[in-house]
Order: sequence, then structure tokens, then C-alpha cells
Amino acid sequence: VCVCVCVLSVLLCRLMRCVRCPVAYHATDVCLAAGCVVLSNNSIVCPNHFSARRGVKNHEHVNVSWCFVCTEGGSLLCCESCPAAFHRECLNIDMPKGSWYCNDCRAGKKPHYKDLLWVKVGRYRWWPAEVSHPKSIPENIQRMKHDVGEFPVHFFGSNDYLWTYQARVFPYMDVDANSKERMGKGVDGVYKKALEEAAVRFRELQAELELRQLQEDRRNNRKPPPFKLIKVNRPIGKVQIIVADLSEIPRCNCKASDESPCGTDSECINRMLLYECHPQVCPAGERCLNQAFLKRQYSKVEIFRTLSRGWGLRCGHIIKKVGGDFVSEYVGEVIDEEECRSRIRHAQENDICNFYMLTLDKDRVIDAGPKGNEARFMNHSCQPNCETQKWTVGGDTRVGLFALVDIPAGIELTFNYNLECLGNGKTVCKCGAANCSGFLGVRPKNNPRTDDKGRRMKKNQAKRKSQAVLTKEREDECFSCGDGGQMVSCKRAGCPKVYHADCLNLTKRPAGRWECPWHQCDICTKEAASFCEMCPSSYCAQHRDGLLFISKLDGKLCCSEHDPCGPDPLEPGEIREYTPDAAVLSLSGLSWCLLSMTLVSFIQRARPLVQLVCVFSTWLKMTSPLPCRPSMVHAM
Repeated sequence: VCVCVCVLSVLLCRLMRCVRCPVAYHATDVCLAAGCVVLSNNSIVCPNHFSARRGVKNHEHVNVSWCFVCTEGGSLLCCESCPAAFHRECLNIDMPKGSWYCNDCRAGKKPHYKDLLWVKVGRYRWWPAEVSHPKSIPENIQRMKHDVGEFPVHFFGSNDYLWTYQARVFPYMDVDANSKERMGKGVDGVYKKALEEAAVRFRELQAELELRQLQEDRRNNRKPPPFKLIKVNRPIGKVQIIVADLSEIPRCNCKASDESPCGTDSECINRMLLYECHPQVCPAGERCLNQAFLKRQYSKVEIFRTLSRGWGLRCGHIIKKVGGDFVSEYVGEVIDEEECRSRIRHAQENDICNFYMLTLDKDRVIDAGPKGNEARFMNHSCQPNCETQKWTVGGDTRVGLFALVDIPAGIELTFNYNLECLGNGKTVCKCGAANCSGFLGVRPKNNPRTDDKGRRMKKNQAKRKSQAVLTKEREDECFSCGDGGQMVSCKRAGCPKVYHADCLNLTKRPAGRWECPWHQCDICTKEAASFCEMCPSSYCAQHRDGLLFISKLDGKLCCSEHDPCGPDPLEPGEIREYTPDAAVLSLSGLSWCLLSMTLVSFIQRARPLVQLVCVFSTWLKMTSPLPCRPSMVHAM
């Protein structure tokens, strides 16, 4: 059976069949896989029949050194057909036996003409390039020796050409076009130019694809999946809609004579507390501007087909951030927890992937799947332009969507689902935001700065430029044993610590957002307040007394394994008895430590004074007191 494995379904179009296997493609450049050798109008040899030649460096299979899910290194599961690599824990699968192929390769996905790719050439870094059609490249490039499955790519920045194949390329994504992490200070001009050109070209191709998709939808008269349009929430089963008595509805202090009674610029107490005014209770009467839910003062929106996320919702006019313009109410069937679980179970049994459920309160859930309004089509984004707010309207809780930023007309409306994943399965996020977390329900990598905040940060950085200190994002050695090798890194913001899995007694690499033991108390596992600066030992405020000491040598906080009181610190595991000099007891232990720390600090500032250091060293030996173990520690 010959089946087209292309992305777009082109109807009434002839097929080009591979003469060696059952693969077939529509006879268009959009569908035909790059690397196909055309034999006739109906016959091809597909890229699956590529055979690498020995001794040809450009035919060697190469995999990336990071996980495609979490972008971290370590022990990776590599695809045998493309450069993709993953942590086994990130995919939540058992270690496969024999060869392993990623989902895209198993599904038969291939590069196509005009696709943007990251290409590996020799020892150069991964470089952005566009797949060119063999007919559109220079003649000298066409005459270069190439095999079935190889296709020409045009490199951005350098304008060079190369014949390559699937095992040395991987797709250029939305995140790459929006990311600025690759544009560091050490990037050379050609590579920086390549990144800029690739981002511009990616947006151009995306616009072309969106237009082509729109034309196909109109030609096929494609419509969103059916649902029943309702204007207000509908209770299902035992669920009830709460209706408060007029005497229980709060009354604001606004007046009808005010310039904008109960408006966004007013001091309406109801608006501040997310209560909507009732027309029969509010002193402003008909002039009240705090009745958006009751009057359904929604923004004009339009349902449209997105490129990779199904159907979406976009605004038909400019929506202002000032005052948080009301976009729409999230309307649907109000169900209880038992009905919610039943519907989720039914969806899983019938392979239904789309959910429209939103928590209303601890006992009720809004399900806009079978019945709802246009708000059900709003997609998720890690960098959304709208947010959900729970308002009290007539005594009952209702959910509204409000603008977070100024939204121009025609822009897709999104909000953060804050999804709680069921079981161990994860849903890949396709929002394309610069801070995309990769999966629904996972916190975004960072919060992008707004323009105003960015300007202020730049000014402050300019003032402190001379005092800037470069710090590593990750340390190179294990914080526990001090050796290098394959590490697991702490995902806590600002923590550069890395460890061997064996040093932490971990049987497998931790997945998701993992924090190292330096942040938990060794005794009760609560949030640590004080830390040993030489090993992972840490303690909370309750257990730190007597377990952490201030070193008189460098002023650092140490645990008992690194004796802070002697000039010759203990090695880990070493036990040594002290023979204190009873003749010198003029200073208490704590005073002695503080005095020693002060003098050492002074000496470190005056390094040229070698003689003073020698004198102080001799004085320390002559006057070493009893070992001091102060209970005072520095809290972080």
C-alpha cells in the first residue's frame, strides 16, 4: 500500500512512488522529501535507501551532546537515524535493547525543501541552513558527487553550500528564532549574522505556511470541531450555581456623578476586591463601569487555524494593557470532581487529547468541551498575553480572561494553563516562546523582562560595569568529592552546584526540576538556613547550633568534618585529638575567632606586607588557645 507521509494533505494530486519500498509522496515540492532521486513523473528512490560510504567524514552519523527535552548533558539515549538525543528519564521509558529511533524517525518524518535546519560540518558548531532544491543551486554544486538521500543546504551568514543527509541535521524551531542565548559576546560576526538571517527567514517561511494553510482550510471549508455555544455556565448533576441575596452583595462608595464610576481609574472597593457591582445595589446605577460579566462586554475575537497547535483565538481589535481590558469569560458546563474524573477517564480510553477543563473552586470545575464559548479555543503559552482572574458575580465565582500586555489586532490570544499532568505522561508545549519550558505544567525557564524594566536594568548595568564579576553558571567538579565526570546539576535558580549521581546515592538520573541536598537540612529535610561551604552539609535554623562553625582561617562557615579551629584543617573522615595550651586563656573562644578573622581579613587586603604575614603566623603558633567552637553562625 502506497501512502503519502507528507505533512499537508493535498487532495486530487498524483503520487510519486518509491521503486524500492512502499513509500509515496504527493508530486509537489511541499510534500516530496529532500534527498529523493526522481526517476520519472511517477517514480522516485526515497531517502530511506541512503547508504553511508566509508571514509567520507560527511557521511558519519552524529548526535547532539544535550537532551532535546531538558537541554542538559549526561548519559543520553541517541537516535540511530538522526542527531536527536534524550535522557531516558525525560522520556519516562525503560532502556531499550538494541537500536533505538526517536518518534519523528519512527513516524517517517524527513526534511523537506525550504526547511530550516541545524547542520553539522566537521568540527564546526551546529550552523543554521536552509534546504535548497537541486534545481535552484549553482551548477558547480549540482556537479558535486552525492548519493541517494543527500540534499543541498544553503548556510546562512557564509552563503556556502553543502550536500548532507538526515543523520547530520535537526529542525530549526520557534524557540531558536526567539532565543538570544546563542548571541553571546564571544560569538564571531559571521555566526551572529547567520543567526539573524535564519530568524528572519524562519518568520518569512512561517507566514507563507500559515497563508497556505489558510487557503487550504477555505478551499476545504474546514471548520472547528462542533460544540454547543452557550452564554452562561450550565450546572451538571448535583452542582449548583450560587445566587446571593441582594442584602449580601457588597455596596461600593462610588457615585453616579463621578467621572468614571467604578471604572479602572476609580477607587471602587468592589473592583479592588474582584467583586462585580450589582445594578440594583451599586450607587452609580446605570453608569457603573464594573459590570463586564453581567453585560458580557467581551473583546471582539476570531477563531482561526494555527500552524501546529490546532485551532486558536485572536483579537479583532487592539486590546490595551492599561486597566487590564476584559477579553472574555470562560464559560462551560460546571461539574463536580467525580464527574471530572469520569470525563478524563473516558477521554483517555478513547484517545481524546484535547481538554477544556478549568478549576473554578475546590469542589467545581468548568468543562468547556461539549458546551462553551469562544474562550475555549485559547491556547497555552509560557509567555502569555492574557491571564485568568476569578471574580465574584452575584455571589458566585466566575472566571474571566484579562489582557496582560497591549495586544495588537490579529495577534493570537493565549494564557498559561498551569496544567497539572496526569500520571507520568507529559504533553509537549509548542508555544514557541523564548522562555518555553518544553512541557505543559512545567514552570517556564525565566520571566522575560518588559521594555521598561529592561531599560532600567541596562542603566544599572552601565553604572556597575567596572565592578562586574563573571561567575560560572555551573561548576566543573562534583561539590561532594571534587572530581570531574558526568554530573547532575541543581535546577534551583542561582545554584551552580553539580554532583556525581553515585556521591548522592542516586540509582538513576533525576528528571524534572531537581534541587541538590545543599538546600535541605540534613536532619529534618526542611529548607536549609545555613550551609557548609566545603561540602553539601546544610542545616535549618533549629538544628544548625553546634554543627556549623566559623573558620578563623578564612571566615567561612564549616561543618565538623572540616575543622575550622586549627591552622591545619581536617580532611574528610580524619579524626584528630587536640592538646590545647592551658597557659593562654586570656580570650574567650568566640572573641578569639572574631579577632583572628579580623586580622586575617586585614592581611588579605595587605598582601605586599609579607613580613607582617610572617609575624602574625609566628604569633598564632605561640598563642594558640583552646579550640573555639562558637554556636553563632551566619544565616543565609
